Amino acid sequence: MRAIQLREFGGPEQLQLVELPRPVPAEGELLIEVSRAGLNFADTHQRHNVYVAKAELPLVPGIEVAGRRLDTGERVVAVCGSGGYAEYATAPAARTFPIPDGVSDETALALLIQGLTAWHLYETSARLRAGESVVVVSAAGGVGTLATQLGRALGAGRVIATASTAEKRALTLELGADAAVDGDADGLTERLLEANGGRPVDVVLELAGGAVFDACFEALAPFGRIVVHGISSREQNELRTGKLLKTSRTVAGFWFNHLWERPQLVRTAIDDLLARAGRGELRVVVGATYPLAQAAQAQIDLAARRTTGKLLLDPRE
Repeated sequence: MRAIQLREFGGPEQLQLVELPRPVPAEGELLIEVSRAGLNFADTHQRHNVYVAKAELPLVPGIEVAGRRLDTGERVVAVCGSGGYAEYATAPAARTFPIPDGVSDETALALLIQGLTAWHLYETSARLRAGESVVVVSAAGGVGTLATQLGRALGAGRVIATASTAEKRALTLELGADAAVDGDADGLTERLLEANGGRPVDVVLELAGGAVFDACFEALAPFGRIVVHGISSREQNELRTGKLLKTSRTVAGFWFNHLWERPQLVRTAIDDLLARAGRGELRVVVGATYPLAQAAQAQIDLAARRTTGKLLLDPRE
């Protein structure tokens, strides 16, 4: 089968198109013929082996896939952990979910990691209360486009989006944001306060890190919560406990992999997301679909923030 393999950590040029044997599922796993593989920021971090979970070489990247179960022919979406950038992949049966009629493979794939993340940022980590204001950082991305739409449905009173270009900000307004501001760290605190009518904000969903995190933290109201679900800038932040004490602010973290320790959290959220998509309540933004051989370019575009929405690979091209 055709697959993308990483034999050395480093730049995107290390992502090589190769021929490999079809994988054999272990006990409790399923073999999936892949129609689409999802790209995630974690893939770019994994390529340098700086992701939260360390990788071992040689590696076929790709955390998630959509496609067809070989044993039953059923359309499914699955978190495979690795091996997704290929024509065939294995995935644990417990992390494989049927795709309902009327929902495309692309939509289901975007609702898996990005959708589950957006849903749990609100419900589990931020514990959003009715009427609170929410800032969605990088709101034109895969998680951001879904979080922007879910905000009001899950109780937000006002949703403020950040994005790097006028076109991306326009997209977030189309998706339901009440306001959209430039996401550059310089002056971001002031822009967020202005977008919230001069008042500090209640919740921030943050994935950039560095100066953007600092600016968002300063915009938080007392008892406000900032939830970190990525560090796309690769710039770590440090906080003094005294500052948390004096401001009554909360900093929380969210890592998708911890959901698997509580399967009911996954099932509740994925059922809700797929149902909303089936009813037309969620618009999945697919930014681009790349042929498998262009996996390196796809990661370059993702890291450079040239794209919007969910990025996909088509292993059949």
